[in-house]
Amino acid sequence: MKQTVILLLLVVLCAFGTRAQQTDSIRISLLTCGAGNEIYSLFGHTAIRYEDPEHHIDAVFNYGMFSFNTPNFILRFTLGETDYQLGVNSYEHFAAEYAYLGRDVRQQVLNLTPQEKKRLFALLEENYRPENRVYRYNFFYDNCATRPRDIIEKAVDGSLLYSADMDVPVEGLSFRQLLHQYTESHSWARFGMDLCMGVQADRPINRREEMFVPFCLQGHFQNACIIDREGQQRPLVSEEATLVPIEGEDADGKSEGITPLQAASLLLTIVAAATFFGVRKRKTLWGLDLLLFFCAGTAGCILAFLALFSQHPAVSPNYMLFVFHPLHLFALPWMLKKVINQKKSRYMVINLAVLTLFISLWAFIPQRFNFAVLPLALCLFIRSASNLILAQKRNK
Repeated sequence: MKQTVILLLLVVLCAFGTRAQQTDSIRISLLTCGAGNEIYSLFGHTAIRYEDPEHHIDAVFNYGMFSFNTPNFILRFTLGETDYQLGVNSYEHFAAEYAYLGRDVRQQVLNLTPQEKKRLFALLEENYRPENRVYRYNFFYDNCATRPRDIIEKAVDGSLLYSADMDVPVEGLSFRQLLHQYTESHSWARFGMDLCMGVQADRPINRREEMFVPFCLQGHFQNACIIDREGQQRPLVSEEATLVPIEGEDADGKSEGITPLQAASLLLTIVAAATFFGVRKRKTLWGLDLLLFFCAGTAGCILAFLALFSQHPAVSPNYMLFVFHPLHLFALPWMLKKVINQKKSRYMVINLAVLTLFISLWAFIPQRFNFAVLPLALCLFIRSASNLILAQKRNK
């Protein structure tokens, strides 16, 4: 039924498009949608609305269409090979969906001339052709916010002038900093992102690069101006309105439950207490080592896979691999054999040295780490040190 509605809508658009664009009653707007609770919706959403009252057309062009049912979706997303596409829906259905999800929708009507509206609509039509509508999604550089920005800039008869210098890197502004800003209430999502992102996520970015976040794009459009070929200047946005207001608590409410830092601190307390008991009683607690190093090695395999094979631009290099790396997993049998027999493990010695450097140089490594990593690193540090202490006691 939904496909039928979309098909009919497209037929109407194609039938009346050329004639409809000749009147100035047409409005084209940028829609910015509020954040949701799913990880892919934490940063909001952007779409383009096309209104032609004369021919009863009210359509939304949406560059954020994807399907979890795509074969190997998780693997392709991990590798940075996710394909999104441009979809078209009626505004009525679009607004109803976001109202149901508890996400507000704000509109910025674009101050375009009839010729610019015609050009923009033609570009959208071209983008929606079957051979053009699918594109390779990139979270930072080519997403549902950057695509509308680029096509609007292309349609303007002249150039867009933003209020700030868009190409100069801003000190303190990075991809990670922006992600933190919009994941404040979702500590586990932030923790996962911090683990996967490497040094490139902490480099200074410019104002144009921050437009991958729909809310940043909305803010820059609010203060932007169009400079036409005659040098005349006019505001890009003629009016603003909230189309789908959300009353009460936002969808992006405070997360409940234990945070990653609290969980990691609790684990550190348990590991430290168990290790103190084990050293005093001369017990190896090899089961604890098996659990900790197996988990650390598994996490390391994921991080190494991302760093080596993923096309995501900010996952490599990643200094987190000094704490979580595949060698924990591969060396586990030989390491446990030494631990069980209370013999000195060379792997534990090397791991202790690496972790000592990592913790000591924490503030100087050119990558920001989630604070929950420190207790986790200390857990591995304590277990490595306990092996050396027990081996030394056995030798005596």
